[in-house]
Amino acid sequence: MPDSEAPRLLCVEVYEGRPLSYMTETAAGMLAELTDRCVFVPTTTRTREQYRRVRLPGGPARYAVCANGGHLLVDGEPDPDWNAQVRRGLAGCAPLEEVCAHLRGASSEGEWVLKQRVADELFAYLVVDRSRLPQTWVKELTAWAEPRGWTVSLQGRKIYAVPGPLTKSAAVAEVARRTGATYTCAAGDSLLDADMLLAADEGWFPGHGELAGSGWSAGHITALSERGVAAGERIVREMRERTGTASRPTAPGPGPGDAPGPGGGTED
Repeated sequence: MPDSEAPRLLCVEVYEGRPLSYMTETAAGMLAELTDRCVFVPTTTRTREQYRRVRLPGGPARYAVCANGGHLLVDGEPDPDWNAQVRRGLAGCAPLEEVCAHLRGASSEGEWVLKQRVADELFAYLVVDRSRLPQTWVKELTAWAEPRGWTVSLQGRKIYAVPGPLTKSAAVAEVARRTGATYTCAAGDSLLDADMLLAADEGWFPGHGELAGSGWSAGHITALSERGVAAGERIVREMRERTGTASRPTAPGPGPGDAPGPGGGTED
């Protein structure tokens, strides 16, 4: 849009001394209202350390989901019982070490790999140069990973390898159980959000991201035309409206980097 029409933005994340992620001021005001009217649950593939850089309006959330469901934060602290339960559920998957070794070997000759990371000892990801990424590499990695119980997702500059049982939906369901919530709204933009959206009573995904690009759809999930911070504002508005029609709903919203809420994203 023309510069003169661009919305005012609020920075909600600083990384290495630089502003990184944003949301519109309008969305920020509505989100502060939303957190007073429902159980708002920031839900992200980010590690705990990455999530703690985010400062959303409305103050710290009572519950948050990090590491794609591997950690459930309660008042900012990880719940050890939940993490232990998650790790028991991963016993049938190939070990993380095997997957990391395969990622190193399969990408060893690629100048397109910028970084390889392990997230909270639960899953792995590569930071890549998308312009140099071989066209069939993600498909080949997926074919290798699926028989070993792992899923693969390409999000922006990152290729994630995540154990199949490690899901956001399971952690969100646990929050709903603890809080007594009977209606769940959710939003996300990547295939790693799909299980959470399918488990929700209602949801949205933006016009950008992996879900929109893949043609993914579900009957109770609305595909938005808005992209970036405009999509974030639309989603917060829709969630705020729903809080007047449901009894203490749970509203899982992904954090910046894997979500349409704030714009921008993690660089590490």
